[in-house]
Amino acid sequence: MKVSKFRDMTNIELDQELVNLKQEIFNLNVRSSTGQLDDPKRIGRLKKDIARINTVLRERQIEEEKSDKDSKSKD
Repeated sequence: MKVSKFRDMTNIELDQELVNLKQEIFNLNVRSSTGQLDDPKRIGRLKKDIARINTVLRERQIEEEKSDKDSKSKD
């Protein structure tokens, strides 16, 4: 999924998507260990999506900390 799609989501939606992706990776790893995995590249794509979500969440956290810091310095 593109980063722009993740940026349009709220933090709650991103957290839920993160849980879903981690669960899907777990299921794919189980299927991989039993030799039933059809698309092994899917695991890598899911890991990249998880990294993208974590990046967006971290960017938002930094912006929030920055705005809190600016508002405190103005007071």
